[in-house]
Amino acid sequence: MIRPIVFGLVSFVLIPYSNSQDMVYLERAENLSFDQERIADAQILRGNVVFRHEEAMMYCDSAYFYETTNSLDAFGHVRFEQGDTLQGFGDKLFYDGNAKLARMRQNVRLVHGRADENPTILTTDSLNYDRAAGVAYYFHGGTVRDSLNTLVSVRGNYRPNTKQAVFSKEVKLTNPNFVLTSDTLLYNTETKVADLVSPTEIIYEKETDIHTSLGWYNTSSEQSMLLNRSVVHHTDGKMMTGDTIYYDKRIGFGKVLGRMVMSDTVQHATLTGEYGQMYEDHSRGYATDSALMTDWSDTAHLAYIHADTLFTEELNYPDSALRDSTYRRVRAYYGVRVFRDDMQMTCDSLVYLASDSTMHLYRDPVSWSENQQLSADSIVAFIVNGTIDHAIGNGNALCVMYDTLEYYNQMSGKVVTAYLQEGEVTHIDTDGNALTVYYAKEDDGSFVGMNTTASSFIRMYVEERKIHHMRMTKETTGVLYPMDQIPAGGDRLENFFWADEVRPKNPQDVFRKVKDEK
Repeated sequence: MIRPIVFGLVSFVLIPYSNSQDMVYLERAENLSFDQERIADAQILRGNVVFRHEEAMMYCDSAYFYETTNSLDAFGHVRFEQGDTLQGFGDKLFYDGNAKLARMRQNVRLVHGRADENPTILTTDSLNYDRAAGVAYYFHGGTVRDSLNTLVSVRGNYRPNTKQAVFSKEVKLTNPNFVLTSDTLLYNTETKVADLVSPTEIIYEKETDIHTSLGWYNTSSEQSMLLNRSVVHHTDGKMMTGDTIYYDKRIGFGKVLGRMVMSDTVQHATLTGEYGQMYEDHSRGYATDSALMTDWSDTAHLAYIHADTLFTEELNYPDSALRDSTYRRVRAYYGVRVFRDDMQMTCDSLVYLASDSTMHLYRDPVSWSENQQLSADSIVAFIVNGTIDHAIGNGNALCVMYDTLEYYNQMSGKVVTAYLQEGEVTHIDTDGNALTVYYAKEDDGSFVGMNTTASSFIRMYVEERKIHHMRMTKETTGVLYPMDQIPAGGDRLENFFWADEVRPKNPQDVFRKVKDEK
């Protein structure tokens, strides 16, 4: 029987014969023995065992030291130190000095950073640390905690030199303000920036949900860049998406580049464009470059508003009695084109106020409904129950009703008001220097002649897109010309024009570039 050889030393230093820096050195042990029958070629060490390999130190209660393979197995109260900022703790350590690979098992804890500087702490049951590559990795579940976040995943690795970590499979980042879940995540424990490289959700409880598959998120400042048609969704019904989103959650600001969509399910409106911005404060939105606002508050009468630049925002009622109420205001500038099935419009600028459901058109405004065209210095359209109720043209107002290819009924005055019912014009009022040119017809539709009138007020009644009858003041004057005696130029009022080529014919037509035919 071969008995183990025991050296009963309380404390000593045993140095291998090689002076190579690659060798593992035994610095200290209280007891050394050999047992060739049970553990061949191993030095059996017990009591305050200390090893050194280059700048790394290893401590344990007991160990097997394999000098020929430059490796060791350490047990009990294992501690691994590299420099003064990296420490590893566990129940077992298997170290290969040639490969510079430390394998720590059971109750493993890796601490990076000074104790008084909120170090990063990695906990797991199995951890490998590749000193040559400078990376620690786990593969059966682990947790990384820094001064701000806690990250959990099935697999992960951490590089102390760069403070960069990679997590994969069932990744969960818990922040005091939100929870991030993903399949793969890159994270820097110093900058607190998470690189998002797979489908990811960032959930702010009862506030905001972010869905993305590519980008980065600064978990400290809550600023982010989100790519690949990411979505920012708020619990109050607001949503934002686009090719690229720059989002600052803390101040509630988002900037979108490329195929932007902003929608509001409470206000029933969608804002699109190639570039836009959103401010959560007062729900302000801004869009340009192919900007379009779609109002779907009444699904039977969708409104499409296009302009060079569009703004939308929520405002408080000025009336103190209604101080808790808000309304939406939409502003459109330059090249405004509007399509609704009951009215179409063009102008240079437009303001829509949800407080009284009015649409204000400025600078060369023109509106069309059925075969009627209304123009003026400014136009206000009033919406009731989702449909246009009436439109008022103020200043140099002109209403033209198309009859045939050659004949147009016309009304002009200081103010012209067109009234609609279920999308059809019922009557038109002209007030102040009212002038008309209209064609009288027989019951069979044949023309009788052309009437010209002048009055202070005229009302024209319309049925089935045709003049039914008119009411005028007693002071009205007029002339009826037979069709073959109409004077040259007498069939047009002074400010007459017909701009059907400018008129938006469908929702897509609002983007058509046209020259004003006025």
